[in-house]
Amino acid sequence: MKNFIVRTITGIIFVAAIVASFLRPEAMVLLFSIVTGLTIWEFTGLVNERPGVTINRFISTVAGVYFFFAMTYYCSDIYGGTAKSVVFIPYLITIIYLLAAELYLKQADPINNWAYTMLTQMYIALPFSLLNVLAFTTAPEGIVVFNPMLPLSVFIFLWMNDTGAYCIGSLIGRHKLFPRISPKKSWEGSIGGAIVVLLVAYGLNILDNGTYTYLMDAGLKPCGMLSMEQWLGLGLVVVIFGTWGDLVESLFKRVLGIKDSGNILPGHGGMLDRFDSSLLAIPAAVVYLYTISLF
Repeated sequence: MKNFIVRTITGIIFVAAIVASFLRPEAMVLLFSIVTGLTIWEFTGLVNERPGVTINRFISTVAGVYFFFAMTYYCSDIYGGTAKSVVFIPYLITIIYLLAAELYLKQADPINNWAYTMLTQMYIALPFSLLNVLAFTTAPEGIVVFNPMLPLSVFIFLWMNDTGAYCIGSLIGRHKLFPRISPKKSWEGSIGGAIVVLLVAYGLNILDNGTYTYLMDAGLKPCGMLSMEQWLGLGLVVVIFGTWGDLVESLFKRVLGIKDSGNILPGHGGMLDRFDSSLLAIPAAVVYLYTISLF
């Protein structure tokens, strides 16, 4: 009972913090830069416990956080300035250093170190940084605006999918989705979670229409909204890739022989445990939205 209360309180604070962060672009950038750093630090600590693996936790973490800020600078007008692509040069120099440093460290297996070092950037830093692509869009008049609807909707879909999958799976779950990696997940739960997400996507479409109409009536020129079909498509993309993201982290923990990736969130484990689904869902959402914009 005590663990349930702790888990509930932590979950409420966790959701409230993420939702509140999207009220202001500065708050979103601050929160998810911290999340990026903590997640990379946690991941590098876990892989460094594997035999023959010794990667630079500090520089890998700093590089990932810097990349997040660089993407913010590139995608938004928060910091101002021109020639925005220049901001990536220090990051590229850091990556080159992390590769070249293995020449002098004389580690037992430098290939492992290279692989895990690059994985921290591709698996964690890149997905979180792509939140900036979702959050900052260009208005018809060429001004970059902060639009929290899309990045927040990804998290809402993930939360609703988890809730729906848990409730439906607990009631009628019979057929295992991926028993080798996650024996508790069922096809019935996954389908139930997807249905819940589609209903939420329908509601977000109505909200999106209302916001668009309000801004137009106020004499403003909002960015183009998504159609009903596009919202439903985004929901399905998040469900599919969010489930894969969850399974990928489950496989990672199973290989390491651990139950939780950490204990920073009481009752919920570590940062990877809480953001595993989003690490695949965010890039997939970006690809989906860019794809539909081409047609």
